[in-house]
Amino acid sequence: MEFVLNYAWIEAVMLSGVRMVAFIVIAPPFSYNAIPLRIKGMLAVAFALAMSPRVADGYVSQNTAGFMGALVLEIVVGALLGFLVYLVFAAVQSAGGLIDMFSGFQMAQGFDPQSMVNGAQFTRLFQMTALALMFASGAYQLIIGGLARSFTAIPLGGGIDFADPAQALIAAVTQMFLASVQIAGPLLVVLFLADAGLGLLTRVAPALNAFALGFPLKILITLTLAATVFVALPQIVSSLTGEALDALMGVQ
Repeated sequence: MEFVLNYAWIEAVMLSGVRMVAFIVIAPPFSYNAIPLRIKGMLAVAFALAMSPRVADGYVSQNTAGFMGALVLEIVVGALLGFLVYLVFAAVQSAGGLIDMFSGFQMAQGFDPQSMVNGAQFTRLFQMTALALMFASGAYQLIIGGLARSFTAIPLGGGIDFADPAQALIAAVTQMFLASVQIAGPLLVVLFLADAGLGLLTRVAPALNAFALGFPLKILITLTLAATVFVALPQIVSSLTGEALDALMGVQ
């Protein structure tokens, strides 16, 4: 019995698997360290096999030098696409960081080795909530669909115009800062007004030492009004998913 190996199919699956691995390592929610590396590798292999009919169609086997060049290019493409998705969803984490900074929780900053996030309570809470909502709402399936469509726009081993990724990165960074301010904006306005009110009270009655009440008052306001932000998080994650898909399409 003889086995005939289709080297073009094997190369295509390997290259698509490399792009998938580079994407999964960086892009949320798959980049979360609580997911074992073995599971991430199995996901990448499964996605590559699922994409094999599309990526192997028309692929021509290359020599060693050409294959190594295509391998490096797929790593760059996968990492770039994953970083664009990461930038979009970093808006939720940045919004939590703004709330921590304005409310005084920033002094309790700590490092979370699972999510690789260095922040205080609301930074980590917002980030974990966004990840949970992505899995619960099926938003991760849309992200996988966007990655699958990238193989049509950027074929395996094909060239990539770095002008489009640069524009997509600039737009994603701008959108991240804008979205973070929009998410945390109402609570930040209330905290700013609380600071202004304490300042005016100190000017009127200097002996009262109103700023001694500042920290407990701002913590109370934050804990009371943070629920309004959590109510809007499902719609925010849904909107950010659409923006992540637009960023992926912008590169393509």
